[in-house]
Amino acid sequence: MRPRRRPVEHVRPSNRDTTRINDAIRVPNVRLIDDDGSQLGIKSTDEAREYAYGKNLDLVEVAAQADPPVAKIMDYGKYKYEQEQKAKQARKHQSQIHVKEIKLRPKIGIHDYNTKKGHVERFLNQRAKVKVTIMFRGRETTHPERGRDLLLRLADDVKEIGMIESQPLLDGRNMVMLLGPTKNAGVKRDAEDQDTQRSEEAVQGDGERQGPPPADDAEPQPGAQVVEAEAEVRP
Repeated sequence: MRPRRRPVEHVRPSNRDTTRINDAIRVPNVRLIDDDGSQLGIKSTDEAREYAYGKNLDLVEVAAQADPPVAKIMDYGKYKYEQEQKAKQARKHQSQIHVKEIKLRPKIGIHDYNTKKGHVERFLNQRAKVKVTIMFRGRETTHPERGRDLLLRLADDVKEIGMIESQPLLDGRNMVMLLGPTKNAGVKRDAEDQDTQRSEEAVQGDGERQGPPPADDAEPQPGAQVVEAEAEVRP
């Protein structure tokens, strides 16, 4: 005989609304708050519920741990909608911090250095933070000052759009410095984007102002009529 399977336990999602409203409030008494915020004192739950229904509103438990629990008169559907909109706006205005990383060698050539510096400038203009890492190998670890000088040189080269948020620190065989964007970062790029947009709008405007092309059946000029007449006379 096959063993009976155990029932599957369904786990409730953590974001499930557990607020008790109306008939879900089972305590005998509540401390009632009116929809305008005024205190109505301790009422029986049935009385408070009927009072809320009389206003075409809901009885909502707002402080279950109190003795007795606190309940408020409100339009719960409207309240939830407003809370969701506030949370959405808060998430919208949250600034996400992006951290990019650039790795250098202490004996980097001038061409490679300029390339890496260009990457750092591009990241800063995107308003991202940049983690710059100097990688030491072999005996290079005996001269950490070379890595420090290189990092400080880079910070000085991009000082208009980047500032040091974390000074160069030696971490094992690496030395790390963190750069953050200044208020000038991205300003030039934004201005260039605006200029490009204005230029495109101007070109579109010129195209719209151009006159319509002549129609195929337009009357030919007198000169053209004479040429055609002479051509017909020839044998």
